[in-house]
Amino acid sequence: MSDSEPKSPCVSICWLDEADICKGCYRSADEITDWRMKNAEGKREILRRAQQRRDEDSIIKLN
Repeated sequence: MSDSEPKSPCVSICWLDEADICKGCYRSADEITDWRMKNAEGKREILRRAQQRRDEDSIIKLN
């Protein structure tokens, strides 16, 4: 994986569900707040968790 700084996954659809997960980018409210303070690896970890949430949400919608 590249050492370049990951870009924010924000898609300007800011809507937090009951678990404080944004339905636009799938980051938690804390992850959104902390994004600017994280180094590249910290941002990649946030992106991994967000992708996992997105994948889980897709599976739920298919069922």
